[in-house]
Amino acid sequence: MKLTERISILNELGRYLAKETPEWQNVKNEASEVNPWFILPFIDRAVDNICRAFLDPEKLTAWSAQYRLAEENTAPRTVGLVMAGNIPLVGVQDFISVFISGHRQKIKMSSKDNVLLKHLTEWLHANYPETKEWIELSEMLKNCDAYIATGSDNSARYFEQYFAKYPHIIRRNRTSIAILDGTESKEELDRLADDIQLYFGLGCRNVTQLYVPVSYDFVPLLAALRKYAFFMDQHKYLHNFDYNLTIQIMNNRFYMSNDSVVLTENVSPFSPIGQIHYQFYEDKDKVTEILDTEKIQCIVGRGFTDFGKAQSPGLTDYADGVDPMKFLCSL
Repeated sequence: MKLTERISILNELGRYLAKETPEWQNVKNEASEVNPWFILPFIDRAVDNICRAFLDPEKLTAWSAQYRLAEENTAPRTVGLVMAGNIPLVGVQDFISVFISGHRQKIKMSSKDNVLLKHLTEWLHANYPETKEWIELSEMLKNCDAYIATGSDNSARYFEQYFAKYPHIIRRNRTSIAILDGTESKEELDRLADDIQLYFGLGCRNVTQLYVPVSYDFVPLLAALRKYAFFMDQHKYLHNFDYNLTIQIMNNRFYMSNDSVVLTENVSPFSPIGQIHYQFYEDKDKVTEILDTEKIQCIVGRGFTDFGKAQSPGLTDYADGVDPMKFLCSL
């Protein structure tokens, strides 16, 4: 299969995803029922970004040109993909990268996201039968030449052991932070609320910790976060919020809340669902010097990723800063 054909197929997939056909709507409904964290607005949000940023033919052509890919891969390998499932279709960049590179892929889906990607694969197989040779869903990733695996710090240790003798990319827990200076506008804080709460804060690109000046006023931010007060209608989120709030009260810790999210001072960049950590700084320019870059996926703020853009990655926004296309081209 030629590169131009692969780009054309992905373009048609994007056109299909952008349509509200009864078939596609039923699949999204099923995904939401299987995983209650995948509410329909967030599925639609993820799909919209995929169509615009990942499946646009001009962007795919320009992106693939950076790697000087041959029109046809004359020595394709089989790449095993272990997918994450924290947000809808989170592994689609790996899926696209392997397909564009001209390698075959075996995909082990996450049990949390095993409806959407399965449907995409079945749609490709039905409409482009030649893709059956290149894309396979499998519970066992045997007889692969290389692996790309995404998971927690714990699962990464097993991945390192299982895939040690093969070329591999192993991804671990990451999260994102925001660096604020206290002069952010109402509109910027509104967009920051999206960076924090989209997908219930479950993505590695979701902001879970804030760095703020000592005199920072949290009231405007808490007001901006009220746009996600509807989370309290979701029982899983409500359970997490109540639990984390109770922990703060029982341990007599200082906290702030707008009745749908809890803000607490904490040095950890990882915060639980329904809670946001913050730290104070005296010199903004020195904040990046103290960050554990092995744990930070994205930094939001002026001079960094724009407010509201954390969960709108493009083709070159690589997880963990590791370029999977460069890896695939080296096989």
